[in-house]
Amino acid sequence: MNTRLRRILSLSTAMVIASSTFAAAEPSAELIAAAKKEGTLTTIALPHDWCGYGGVIEGFKAKYGLKVNELNPDAGSGDEIEAIKANKGNTGDQAPDVIDVGLSFGPTAKADKLIQPYKVSTWDSIPDAAKDADGYWYGDYYGVMAFEVNKDLVKNPPKDWADLLKPEYANMVALGGDPRTANQAISAVFAAGLSAAKGDAAKAGEAGLNFFKELNAKGNFVPVVGKPATLAQGTTPIMLRWDYNALAGRDSLKGNPPVDVIVPASGVVAGVYVQAISAYAPHPNAAKLWMEYLYSDEGQIGWLKGYCHPIRFNDLAKNGKIPADVLAKLPDPKAYEQAVFPTLAQQDEYKKVITEGWDKVVGASVK
Repeated sequence: MNTRLRRILSLSTAMVIASSTFAAAEPSAELIAAAKKEGTLTTIALPHDWCGYGGVIEGFKAKYGLKVNELNPDAGSGDEIEAIKANKGNTGDQAPDVIDVGLSFGPTAKADKLIQPYKVSTWDSIPDAAKDADGYWYGDYYGVMAFEVNKDLVKNPPKDWADLLKPEYANMVALGGDPRTANQAISAVFAAGLSAAKGDAAKAGEAGLNFFKELNAKGNFVPVVGKPATLAQGTTPIMLRWDYNALAGRDSLKGNPPVDVIVPASGVVAGVYVQAISAYAPHPNAAKLWMEYLYSDEGQIGWLKGYCHPIRFNDLAKNGKIPADVLAKLPDPKAYEQAVFPTLAQQDEYKKVITEGWDKVVGASVK
């Protein structure tokens, strides 16, 4: 899981919400027949406990009867790209047909001619900011920074970043990593700063450092890497983590203690992954059918069951397509409508500010 966590990258400051028109298109009979003739799909870096992929893969196999050859579930984005490069002339089992990578790898893979274009039937319901206009890559799912709260110890959970500064949260607030090196922690500092800077991404890095300086000075910040165990023990009753990690952590504790997962009212920062088909895919039709499945309502909800918000989430929510039992386990969908997806340039800028400035400004070593 840690390898995959490091692959979280961000997308765009203004997520363009796609048309709410429900896209019910299905793959053509010709594509289905061609994929079945190939008989196999080769994936890579898809652990079954990540974003509900175990259920998604089984759903695809059951629906279309194809074999799925799974390579190196614990690989990272760079490994996936290298697997394409290393198997350009290989039509055997070691050549991936499809990849699921951090955002930055989409444009670079396109520039290097390692991926091929394909627009799924639900293309129009994918936000414009979350896809390559020519169809070479497209966002698949995302998470937002959230508060994971031990309800036994925190009777009045925080609703927004500024709330964390209140005296009642003394010795309670922790990051999910070292803000000098871990993307999840860096993203939390940026999110706090984005809230403090009233949405000005250019000022958010510095504002985030100043926020944590104040949080530390007030005695609210706990310089420990927050995990479900520390939350349960009471060492870190409030943790700042990606929502899918927080929700999975909540489930792992099984109500002991009860946990709240809260999306803050402002500074809602998101990170996204993208899908693409290898330019050298041995099974190109199976790869296209896989994409059709992933971007169908069924595939998108499969990711949501694993607590990763599918890229068509707003479209599904507006059209009442999300099962009530799945929706009941998630924060209010309205909380995600203002999600901000930083550009790669913005991400580079605030990461530099935060990682280089943490020791000087905040001075609290996270261990």
